[in-house]
Amino acid sequence: QVQLVESGGGLVQAGGSLRLSCVSSGRTFGRSAMAWFRQAPGKGRVFVAAISWSGGSTFYAESVLGRFTISRDNAKNTVYLQMNSLKPEDTAVYYCAASNQGLLRTPKVEYEYNYWGQGTQVTVSS
Repeated sequence: QVQLVESGGGLVQAGGSLRLSCVSSGRTFGRSAMAWFRQAPGKGRVFVAAISWSGGSTFYAESVLGRFTISRDNAKNTVYLQMNSLKPEDTAVYYCAASNQGLLRTPKVEYEYNYWGQGTQVTVSS
């Protein structure tokens, strides 16, 4: 069983930055595609960013393109989400997700991912 633990959330003013981290307990982390999703109050969970097992392929939601960067350190079993130029509409619980596959055909959909973290709250004030 893979456990994912997110950290790095918090309260930040609009225009500020945060970096989220997600540490995996999985022995096959280096062969797993990873992603971040988010869920705003009263809304469903939506895709934010994804990265292939090697880091060679990344994918982003249009709403965060150019502001957020996903990266990974396979030596540390960790995936990151650098969030810059934050907006109040970025306020949400952010979830880390891991797949059993390294490169996904549809990395933006939830069913591609087998394991989920508990989430970390990000609040952006105006």
